[in-house]
Amino acid sequence: MVNTSEIRKGLVIKFKDDIFQIVDFQHVKPGKGNAFIRTTLKSLTTQRTLEFTFASGEKLDDVRIERRKYQYLYPAGEDFVFMNTINFDQINIDKKVIDGSEFVLEGMEVEILFNADEENILSVELPTFVIQKITYTEPGMKGDTVNNVYKAATVESGAEVKVPLFIDTGEVIKIDTRTKMYVERAK
Repeated sequence: MVNTSEIRKGLVIKFKDDIFQIVDFQHVKPGKGNAFIRTTLKSLTTQRTLEFTFASGEKLDDVRIERRKYQYLYPAGEDFVFMNTINFDQINIDKKVIDGSEFVLEGMEVEILFNADEENILSVELPTFVIQKITYTEPGMKGDTVNNVYKAATVESGAEVKVPLFIDTGEVIKIDTRTKMYVERAK
């Protein structure tokens, strides 16, 4: 059990018969009345977000989690097969559980969050940025730099991202896996 004064980003709690991770929080002390904590929670089972307000001093049921490094090996139907980098155990994870699964490439290292008490998978976290080569995009128009115009591009993992007009097929780019957006050309 944790108190609301111990709330921090990334804390995992059991709430309303589900497991949530605190994405954001704000401590509010109004002029009248008691203080409270306004939170944004993300369900680790359904990936939905929820806004909730906790009273100051309220007790929360925290969940002990473990982060383990795994390496992506290959697809197996609707599952992805990952290997533990320490003991080489392999596990299958449904690709629907992985947020940003379209950016996963062979050999990529990810962090898998486990509920330490029940040993079940809570979520799979991809690296914040991935570097991939563009396999196809339409040719851009030179000189059209007045507007922030984007075009569709397919990267080597098969995902489609929006890139600026000056990016061509064969270039290597950096992609933010949280927003699924182009960041910059990779060096």
